[in-house]
Amino acid sequence: MSPSPYDPRREGAKMDFKDAMSYGDYLHLDPVVTAQHPLSDAHDEMLFIIQHQTSELWMKLAIHELTSAREKMNAGEMAPAFKMLARVARIFEQLNGAWDVLRTMTPSEYTEFRDALGPSSGFQSWQYRMIEFILGNRNANMIKPHAHHPDIVAALEAELSRPSFYDDAVALLYKTLDGPNAQPPATDLNAPHQAKDEIKAKWQIVYENVSKHWMLYELAEKLVDLEDYFRRWRFNHVTTVERVIGFKRGTGGTAGVSYLKRMLDVELFPELWHVRGDL
Repeated sequence: MSPSPYDPRREGAKMDFKDAMSYGDYLHLDPVVTAQHPLSDAHDEMLFIIQHQTSELWMKLAIHELTSAREKMNAGEMAPAFKMLARVARIFEQLNGAWDVLRTMTPSEYTEFRDALGPSSGFQSWQYRMIEFILGNRNANMIKPHAHHPDIVAALEAELSRPSFYDDAVALLYKTLDGPNAQPPATDLNAPHQAKDEIKAKWQIVYENVSKHWMLYELAEKLVDLEDYFRRWRFNHVTTVERVIGFKRGTGGTAGVSYLKRMLDVELFPELWHVRGDL
């Protein structure tokens, strides 16, 4: 006699959701798992779509965490801010893993559906742009691809109108070391942060007196950790693109690999990297 099949109801599991919220209901899975609409018959287009859709979801969470972390930091609530920054670093670890999956697609497989993409490109990701704007790599020209979405333009412009996360971190550095009225050097809110020796000197004080300035030291290291994973994401992006399309132009009209390689030279928090050579 065969044993009776396992029945979760015997352990109290709810099995009838006619009048109750289920897992799929809570997560609104129907629109999520039906949002993939390949434009070709190529098998690998589904991989391409899902990889980019899941990356955008992780970016949405990164923006959520960075926004809250900045609010907490500016309110002096450093412990939750540190927790959120650590989470953003791990989000980029997940984003790095996504490239490993996409790299299973060969150049031959990509060419089967590349034409279906038209001029669309990851270069046009407004959430990626928002992350860069929040962290301090700012360029108002990068808003132009979103001109057909006024709400997105408004969100990106609003971010450019305020100090970046790193600007606020540097302001906290000065106020903590030199008093509440201390002001860091002025910055251009619409341009990438430029390294300044004066700011590097302030961070050097922190690194040479860790026990005295532990909060600032931990903030600095959380930012370095975040940028470390962010740089890896950029590098993996370059490697994946070069592996799949070589040095062709990108679908969005950029120079492809050569454009992405230029991005590898961008430093979000330059003084935190440069100070290491002076310790």
